[in-house]
Amino acid sequence: MLSLALRFCSESAFSYQICQMRTLSATDAVNALRPFYFAVHPDFFGQHPREREVNENSLKRLNGYLEGLQRPGYRPLKPTHLTFYMRETDSCTNLSRQCLNLSGFRTVSFTLQSKDLLSTIVNILKSCRLSTEHMQDLQTAEGLQQRRQQQQQTSAAPFCRPLHWNKTFYAFTGHKDPEEELEVARQIEPILGLWLDKNIATATKKLNDSVPLRDELDCLKSTLCQQLELLDVRWHRSWGVSHRCSQLHSLSRFAQQNSHALQNMKGCTLIFTDHTGMNAAGQVMLGTVDVHYQWTKLLERLPSYYNLHSQVSLLEERISYLLGDVQLIYDEDLQSILMLEDYYTMLKGFHQRVSVHRPLFHPRSLKGLQMILDNDCSAPKLLESGQFSIPTKCDPIVLQWFIVTHAEKARKNLKRKEELKVEEEKLIRDCTVKFGLYKLYKESGVSSEQMVKCCQRLFEEHVTELQGTHLCVSHFYSVLQDGDLCIPWDWKK
Repeated sequence: MLSLALRFCSESAFSYQICQMRTLSATDAVNALRPFYFAVHPDFFGQHPREREVNENSLKRLNGYLEGLQRPGYRPLKPTHLTFYMRETDSCTNLSRQCLNLSGFRTVSFTLQSKDLLSTIVNILKSCRLSTEHMQDLQTAEGLQQRRQQQQQTSAAPFCRPLHWNKTFYAFTGHKDPEEELEVARQIEPILGLWLDKNIATATKKLNDSVPLRDELDCLKSTLCQQLELLDVRWHRSWGVSHRCSQLHSLSRFAQQNSHALQNMKGCTLIFTDHTGMNAAGQVMLGTVDVHYQWTKLLERLPSYYNLHSQVSLLEERISYLLGDVQLIYDEDLQSILMLEDYYTMLKGFHQRVSVHRPLFHPRSLKGLQMILDNDCSAPKLLESGQFSIPTKCDPIVLQWFIVTHAEKARKNLKRKEELKVEEEKLIRDCTVKFGLYKLYKESGVSSEQMVKCCQRLFEEHVTELQGTHLCVSHFYSVLQDGDLCIPWDWKK
């Protein structure tokens, strides 16, 4: 009897600790992950667009995963694999410093598959070779309870950009203050004219050197689109011209060896990215790090993917009918890459949730409005671009009330978006002609409003150095490896 009692007590204590681990607050998680955020924050990768883009996308997925672990009953669809570029910080170990590449960064990859918040955070820090000493008290029930009492009157902090420490911390420890570093970087940001004077020669040389490769890329793309009867070939990442050429050469060799399997790709849009499969928009994706065997397996399964895409379209129509003919969309600019099978699972669960009620809106009452499903957010919201972003597990009554109260503003935002798009296209044409640009484009992270403001100011300037250049509107100054000039949209005079 005594042994049974002791066993019961030990199991109860263990269960209590597990419960505490699962109820770790967002604030606790932010504090624990601060060394990690300091090492991978995109704002520190302004001069390295590729690394910056990778970290931005991975942080979005990580934040969604962490937020989801705090929702009752949440279970991730599948293990999430993430890759980050890490800069050297005071929190890096000596071993990690030895792994830095020539750019001062090292690549770290890990898979999120834990079901509780605490063990997930510990796994992230250990995978990145960051210290976990500051988490010792978090790993005890007593430490968590003390923090719970201190945070009773405060709301949970979001997982986005949690870089706010008291200034006394940096004065006492001697660590670098990232906010001060960013402010210094902004203060020394050059003005547009001086930066162009300094970098135009380098950009011109790189651009001239890349011309043969650019011609080869255009020829390869045109030939493969015609040969394989593809609608288009695109790239999800901002790879250089030489990288893109090598990918098309690889596809050409693959086509010669697998001509029969490639018949299934007729009429498709092909995207080179990090994953092999089909995305939520029904576009075929080839992973650039995957071997040809994996490409072959995908092509063999394309008929089943087409069938699944038809089921997705049917579910979208049914959901649209239940929600007053609102248009359900998948937008690559607003959402990260979503595999077709994951999107089907999201739609099916959402349809089951809203179909138990009678139609929530009168037929066609929401026609012209747009909605995206988000598996990572916890509350419905209206985006600046006019789309409703709705959690897949949103309560139907909450959804109904939110859309009703925000429908008018959503229509105004959508109208404003279309007006900005027309104005943006006109300004791009005008600036291209005035400055003799070969090409003027923007990064995916630059909004139409920011692009319009940039082009309006640029059109008023008298800049002669841009003749024949490729100009990219971004968030920072940079000369890309193929000679493209990147300028921030809010450049200084």
